[in-house]
Amino acid sequence: MTPQRVTLITLGVNDLDTSKAFYEKLGWTPAQEQENVAFYQMNGMALGLFPTVELAKDQNRSETSLGTGAITLAQNFASEAEVDEAFTKAIEAGAKELKKPEKVFWGGYSGYYADIDGHVWEVAHNPFWELGEDGSLTL
Repeated sequence: MTPQRVTLITLGVNDLDTSKAFYEKLGWTPAQEQENVAFYQMNGMALGLFPTVELAKDQNRSETSLGTGAITLAQNFASEAEVDEAFTKAIEAGAKELKKPEKVFWGGYSGYYADIDGHVWEVAHNPFWELGEDGSLTL
């Protein structure tokens, strides 16, 4: 077993149908759905959307202790133009703009938005990283 891996990221959402509609506007399609959860296949892993109240119960925590925004999910793109396109698409889908894409101190280009549940996404182009044709990143 390889210990340095992530196979599933689950985001707590306020309303599953509303969140699914948001991600659909970004071009995402669920690979599996069950009552109260939707799973999206990604490169070698999956993203799950799960109502926050249910996620809190599953973790044996209060819903108010979960919070959002202290983690950044990132999508890397092959060009600055692709970053701009992804950012614009997210804003048009209802995301909150946090920082418009711009050239950044580490030599790349990135911006940030929060999805409709407050989960922070970075869209970036890192000229020092090569991406696979499927968008996958291998360091």
